[in-house]
Amino acid sequence: MKGFIHSIESCGTVDGPGLRYVVFTQGCLLRCQYCHNADTWEIGKGKEMTVEEIVTDLTSYLPFIEASGGGITVSGGEPLLQIDFLTELFKECKKIGVHTTIDSSGGCYTTDETFQQKLNELLQYTDLILLDLKHIDEKKHRKLTGKTNQHILQLAKFLSEKNVPVWIRHVLVPTITDDPDDLHRLGEFIGTLRNVKKIEILPYHKLGVYKWKALGLSYPLEGIDPPSEESVKRAQQILNGSLLARG
Repeated sequence: MKGFIHSIESCGTVDGPGLRYVVFTQGCLLRCQYCHNADTWEIGKGKEMTVEEIVTDLTSYLPFIEASGGGITVSGGEPLLQIDFLTELFKECKKIGVHTTIDSSGGCYTTDETFQQKLNELLQYTDLILLDLKHIDEKKHRKLTGKTNQHILQLAKFLSEKNVPVWIRHVLVPTITDDPDDLHRLGEFIGTLRNVKKIEILPYHKLGVYKWKALGLSYPLEGIDPPSEESVKRAQQILNGSLLARG
């Protein structure tokens, strides 16, 4: 089985515990205004790679990965768009004892019976999900990503019901995702989930702006600077409060 792969990072340090072998898949349904991987949006593009090719390459880094308590993380793009490939990849990873993580925005989640069956199978081989919650407000989420957030929140609830370990991630963008009221609402939602092990505030950055320009796209957040350290700490405190309240 082959997947459409954008790129691979052999020793990532920010996408799960320990050192991670990070596979960036090609294709995404969201159009986040701050996306730093806009070149992963187009579906059906990228380099075609087999499960065997990826696992063979991964194996060469195992001594470093295992020593750090790391594993493989499949990011994107949106990994769940290639759910069959992802399942086969994780099956092979579990055969050699590798910790498996999915970094997902949930943008393609659906309650369709076939997708649900495939997702349930995938979760049998998944140790952790990094779930990106872009915005709690539906209207603001549409403006930020081009899509509703309703199915994404449904995915969060589904993973909670299945008790799949999750790290919640939230990109903090000044004037867009840092409103205290929105953060408190997001925290209240997170507080209803029983499977959240960690919350990460990811400060907005401009490292991917050059990709937008290379693709001939107009960057929508021109003029917005990264958040201050103080605002990041404040957002972290608000969202962490949801876990403390949950107990």
